[in-house]
Formats: sequence, structure tokens, C-alpha cells
Amino acid sequence: MEPLVHTFDERGYTARSCQIGHMKCVEIPSLKLLVAVGGHGKAQFAVQSQYLIDRCPDASALICVGAAGRLAHHLTCGDVVVATSTIEHDYRLRFISRPPPVHQPDPALLATLREVSASRSFRFRVHFGIVASGDEDIIDPVRAEEVRLATGALAVAWEGSGGARAAHFNGLDFMEVRVITDAAGEAAAHEFHENLKMVMPNATELLLEWASRGGSGEGAGIATAPSPKNCACNVRRTQLKH
Repeated sequence: MEPLVHTFDERGYTARSCQIGHMKCVEIPSLKLLVAVGGHGKAQFAVQSQYLIDRCPDASALICVGAAGRLAHHLTCGDVVVATSTIEHDYRLRFISRPPPVHQPDPALLATLREVSASRSFRFRVHFGIVASGDEDIIDPVRAEEVRLATGALAVAWEGSGGARAAHFNGLDFMEVRVITDAAGEAAAHEFHENLKMVMPNATELLLEWASRGGSGEGAGIATAPSPKNCACNVRRTQLKH
């Protein structure tokens, strides 16, 4: 969460701490944005997203923001991936044969981020494509290739599908935005810890440009992060139950 908040502060958007129930959050009033930790793994991320949604009755959207390992070789550290869909690669049925669950982003949010990417020159590249989601650290090139072939994903992370399920269950819009921190290979853990603070501001820059253009209309925003690796929830915060 700290890299996100620090970048907002550097860009002149004042952040202040607040407490929502059991969760410590950071609020950026001028952007109507609330930043919080979403929890590690799909289930925990969904639980904590639901907790915030319950206390933000005017919520309009949930945006999952965090780090990811690359699956497509043309991606490099620091690139941002906006998910055109989130696929659960670890959802394995044995009784019947069926494709893994696929969670779609809100078309309007996706279109706005495409406009932002096309009209603004960033110091990093922005890609649009599938993100694979599953409770598994991908630290082997062979396994990474298996996930890529099974899903067609550009990148792999954990919590996106948990956020998507929470958002869609509550009738909220959803979007997932990821920053590449590692190559999902044997050095992934080292690369992740070495690169995280350096590259996470890239996601913040994209979100700042999005929010400055009105974000989700009248909606405000919650940005949550599971462990260092994740999430943002966009809500209309005219009322909060503490």
C-alpha cells in the first residue's frame, strides 16, 4: 500500500489516515480515493473487499491493483497490464469438464483506461490483455508456460478473481491493473522484492490520470493492497459505516 500512497503524496494529492471498522485505510479526498490492504490470496482479498463494500453503501466499482509476474516474454519489469479479463488458472474441476472461470472488467472502465493509455505518454508501457489469477506463486519457467498456454494471459497474480467475485456479487463494476515485478521464474521472489517499490508508482500514475478524468463518473475510490501485491476498490464514499 505504501508505494501507492507515497506516489499520490508526491504528486500533490494529500493523504490522511482513517479507520473503517477493523481496517486501517488512507483517504485521498481530492480524488475521492480510499487506500487499504485487501489481503493475501483470493479468499482473503474477497473477504476484505466485501468488508469495505458493506461499509461503503454507495460503492460503484472495485479496482484490483498490484504486482504480477510476466508470462508473455515481450513484457518487461515496470510494464503495466490492464486486464481485459481475469481467468482463474487454479480452479480445477474433476467431476465435469468446463473452462476455468473468467471474470470480465467493466466495459466503461476498460474503455477509459484505453483512452488514457492512448492519449498520454507514460515512462512505462501499458498493455491490455488477460491476467491469470490463482493462489500459487509461479516461480518456474515450465509452470509459467503451462499457465500461459492454458489461459493466454500476459501476466499472473493472485487476488484478482477474488476481487472480481466480490464486485460482481454486489453489482459493482470491476477492473484489475497490474505492474510487472518479476519474470515468474526461479528468481521471481528476489526480483519481486527488489523491484516492487520502484515499479508500483507506475500503477499509481495510470490511476491518477484515470481519476483526474473523472474516474467512474461520480464514484470515489478505495485502493487496497493484499500483501505488498494488490488491490484497489473504487467507491462513492458519501456515507461510511465505521
